[in-house]
Amino acid sequence: MGLLLVFITVFFLLNYRLLSLLEREDWPALSYYLEQIIYVKNRYNARNVKLLASSYLVITDYASVNKLESKAMLAKPSVVEKNALVFGAARVLGGDNKGAAAFFHTYMNKGNRYERQWMHWFYGFCQLLGGEFNSSEKEFMSIAAASSDAILTGLSSYFLQGSLAKYSLKQEECCSIADIGRRRVNAALKNINDWTKEADRLGTDMHVAIVRKYIDEAGLWLYQKPDTPETVNIKEETEQENL
Repeated sequence: MGLLLVFITVFFLLNYRLLSLLEREDWPALSYYLEQIIYVKNRYNARNVKLLASSYLVITDYASVNKLESKAMLAKPSVVEKNALVFGAARVLGGDNKGAAAFFHTYMNKGNRYERQWMHWFYGFCQLLGGEFNSSEKEFMSIAAASSDAILTGLSSYFLQGSLAKYSLKQEECCSIADIGRRRVNAALKNINDWTKEADRLGTDMHVAIVRKYIDEAGLWLYQKPDTPETVNIKEETEQENL
């Protein structure tokens, strides 16, 4: 216990400035502080890079995220791979759907299982935003039918039913798999409160936060009662504007 207390004390003292800025949510000051660590002191570790990229996203400074990615790729490429979801999210928020799709495709089979599944989902999402409905349908069908992640399963099912079915050459299969995914989520998360709790648990990750409104919409669809149907049609031309 004594050794653990010493470790915690040392960690707090070494990271006091960082922790205080995070607590205050002073994103410009936090960005400047991390820039000094990363660019001046050349400390390109995965945590610092993720924090700086996330800080830039909060203040909608997408150009600085791109700059960070470029410098990190030269200094230590592994930190870009470890933070691919954050860098990909910057492309989505910046409206570069084609570039984002290509980026996620590059990293979609790297990282741990959680990261790989989200990479596949974002690839499908970017294809949807770019009007590549067949590619998007393929990804979302796979996720809805087999993903181990309830949030991704629900999101994919929601988009299959509400957005992609009307463009699908296999409309019946598209709707059937959406229903399968919906039932899989209902079995894993019993009600919308469970869905919201799971979304909140993941919501501290920037890549989850940027699609939170779709997660909330999907929750209404997943747990709607038959006598109170919700409108789930999503107009692709407004999705990019709403991001």
